[in-house]
This record gives sequence, structure tokens and C-alpha cells, in this order.
Amino acid sequence: MNRTTVLELDCNNARKFFLKHESYCNIDLPKYFSFSEILEKISKELANKNIQGFKGKNGKTDIMSNLDDVNYLIYANKDGKLSWRPLQIIHPLVYVALVHKITEKNNWKKLQARFKKFQCNEKIKCLSIPVQSENKQSDKAQQIYNWWEQVEQQSILFSLEYDYIFDTDVADCYGSIYTHAIAWAIEGKKKAKDERNSPNLLGNVIDKSIQNAQNQQTNGIPQGSVLMDFIAEIVLGYIDRILSTGLKKHKITEYRILRYRDDYRVFVRNPNDGEKILKCLSEIMMPFGFKLNASKTRGSQDVITQSVKKDKLAWLYIPQNYRNSLQKQLLLIRQHGINFPNSGSLNVALNEFDEQIEKIIIEKEEILYAEQLISIIVDIAYNNPRVIPICCAIISKLLYRLDNHKPIAVLVHQKLSRMPNSGFTQIWLQRMLKADLDSYSFSEKMCNLQKISLWNNGWIKGKNMLNILDKTPIFQQDEFDKLDSVISNDEVDIFDY
Repeated sequence: MNRTTVLELDCNNARKFFLKHESYCNIDLPKYFSFSEILEKISKELANKNIQGFKGKNGKTDIMSNLDDVNYLIYANKDGKLSWRPLQIIHPLVYVALVHKITEKNNWKKLQARFKKFQCNEKIKCLSIPVQSENKQSDKAQQIYNWWEQVEQQSILFSLEYDYIFDTDVADCYGSIYTHAIAWAIEGKKKAKDERNSPNLLGNVIDKSIQNAQNQQTNGIPQGSVLMDFIAEIVLGYIDRILSTGLKKHKITEYRILRYRDDYRVFVRNPNDGEKILKCLSEIMMPFGFKLNASKTRGSQDVITQSVKKDKLAWLYIPQNYRNSLQKQLLLIRQHGINFPNSGSLNVALNEFDEQIEKIIIEKEEILYAEQLISIIVDIAYNNPRVIPICCAIISKLLYRLDNHKPIAVLVHQKLSRMPNSGFTQIWLQRMLKADLDSYSFSEKMCNLQKISLWNNGWIKGKNMLNILDKTPIFQQDEFDKLDSVISNDEVDIFDY
């Protein structure tokens, strides 16, 4: 195997895993941003201490919970219009303290035992526990491979045994998680409610830590780190356990369920069982603040077709001779993006196009109508913000093939800057325009490279800790200086070795 789940690690290695840069922030940032140093320093300073020792000024230990900017929010546009996804970079002291608490020997054993209970029904499989890569690929790449092998391939295999498949997911899963449910999942609902104020319960500590960093908000957990993915799995695993009991009561026995985070695939031999399972799941989720997404809930007797993502199947129908012209190829990719916005197959298609452009540049071949290609790519990026990094890589290669790239570069910057809620886009625009940054302005805080101040530290006392937070850079100047003006494919391809 090329990967190990975090639950297979001992407490020390689990701590190392969660304290890695890519576990702390799994947002696709340019490589000159790194949180490794600040996490390491905070971890050393926090060793054998409680976060309470760093909280509050003038004896006020609850001041953090009164602030609404403890964590840092990056807005990632979802559709080029008004829809957006909030990505949070958790305050590093809150994050490290939570990692330390979770990975204490007894607490980690408790969580491992709890997950064993969640997973005792072989018919309900959770396939989204965070993984650590055991080869040269990133953890994120191995997580995606894990989805392909365990979800898509297993779904196809189930077509031999089951005649129907039902798909559903949770609407706004991370934004809907009721933080008290974390304690329910870890401790059991009755115990958690009976001892809701006990600081000795791990579930209460996690619940309170997340609340305090979010201005006492009890709905939603931050999205943007592997630790929060893991905490979401605790709640969803608890739901798996309750669902297993519910299906037993309803005497439904011929089924299989594959769950990847909040996506469910239900395999049954008759459609009535599928409907009953979805109804049972929907009712179980209500006290947790979850709702099944009606628009994405569907059933089918064609198990194999529904096992493979629609966008991937559609891409298979694209004629193989579409490479005759770069512009024709790009127009086909654009149309695919219109039909299946922000899809994984769109990212794969653009990545292949980027590799092709990179090869053409290396071999010093001519690129015709580069300005028109840039226009098409900008349109794809504007309407599919998920693929902003790979689009910026392609644009950077095309820009610097022009004799005078500045007029087009200005238009690209203006167009993408008009996108609402575009913090994530701004970060990649800055990377793309690295050669001439003084000519452009960026609204995102992280683009102020020489003085990045993301978190409110007003709740912290302790000179050493404040010194670490104020003076440890997350922008790596030497890494930035090494980068070429053109974004190479290995900067944006997470599957690159």
C-alpha cells in the first residue's frame, strides 16, 4: 500500500502527521507559503503546557471567545458569481493545542477505539479517514487515489451483487456540523449531555476549542485542514453507527453503503430498500443539524454508469483527434467546464493541456493566437474558480510568449479581480504576475508578502508565544526568489513526484 490511515499511526506519529504544513492547511497555496516553522515553534513552546496559560489579558480568560477574527478566512469563489466557499486558516496556537490534546496517549487510544465501534458493521464502509502517503507523492494525492480505488472501483464491483445504486450527500456539511455533536460522538450522547460542562471530557475540549475560535458559534467547523476533516469524520462515523442500528431495527439486511466524507453511495437489490435507507439516514441526521441534498439525491438501476462521475464519462466522449489545434482543444475543455463546472475531469483536462504547452515551450515551437488562448483560459477560470491554479499556470506560459505581454496581463488581472469573493484567486494572480508585481494591486491580506498578519493575537499573553506568532514568517522569501515568472506544471499538479 502507498498510504496509511491516520488511525493506524500511534499517538506520536499522529501528532507529527497533523502538525505537517499540508495537514494544517490543505488549501492549494503557492509553494512559497509555509506554516511548518510556526507550527513547530508553537508545538515546542506549548509542550507540557495548557492553552489556558496563554489566554487572556488582565486576567480575562474568555476574551478569545469574544473575538470574531481569531481564525483567518479566505474566500474562494465557487461559480464566478456570488456563490463562495469560506476556507479557514485556523489560529496556529488553537490548532496546535487541539492536536496536542487529541494525540495525548490516552485520548488517541480512546479515539481509535471509538472509530472501531463506528466501523464494526462491515456493510457500512467509511473510506475517507485522512491518509499519510508512504511514497514520494503528497498526502493529498494519495487521498484522491484512495477515493478512486476504494469508492469508484469498489462501486463498479458491487454491480455484480446489487441491482440499484442511490447517491446522496449532506448539504453544506462543514458549515452545518453542530459542535456539541462532537462530544456526543466521542463520549456517547447521554454522557456528553450529563457532563456537558466537564473539562475532563475530550469531546467537550474539542467542542469548546472550536467554539471559542469562532466567536462562540456552535454551528459549523472550519474548512481547510486535515484535522477538521478528521473531526468531521468523528461525527459522521457516529452517524454510521446509529444508521447501522436503525437498519437492523427495520430488518434491512441486503445492502452496502460506501461513505466518503459526506457523500453516500447506497447499493441495494430492490429500490424500496434504497428509499427506506435514505429516509432513515435523513431522520438520523436531523439532530446533528444535517440535511440531505435533495438536488444531488438520485437512484439508478445502472450501477456501473452511476458509479463513475458524470463529468468523467462525458470527457470520454470527446473525440481523440481534438488535439489538432490548441484553440479547438481549449474550446472543447471550456464547453466541458460549462457542462460540468469545477469538476475533477476539468482539472485533469487543463493539467494535460498545461503539460502540452510546457512541452511546446521547451521544444521552442510556435504558439499561434496566444492572446486568444489566454482569453479562453481566463473565461474558464472565471466560471470555474476551483481550477484557478492550473489556469494561472497556463496563462503564465502563454503571456511570456508574447512580444509585449503587459497589455494582456493588465486585462487578465482586471477581469479576474472583478470576481466577487476572490481572495484565493488574488493569491494565484500574484504568483502569475510575479515578474512585475509593482504594477498590480491585490486586495487579499496574504498578498502583502512582506508583512502578513492573519490572526488576532489579542487574547494571548506570554511574551515567548507572542514573539513566535509575530515574528515567524509564513512567506518564504528564498522560495519565492527561486521561482521563475512562468509557473511550472509541478507547482500545480498534486500528482507530480
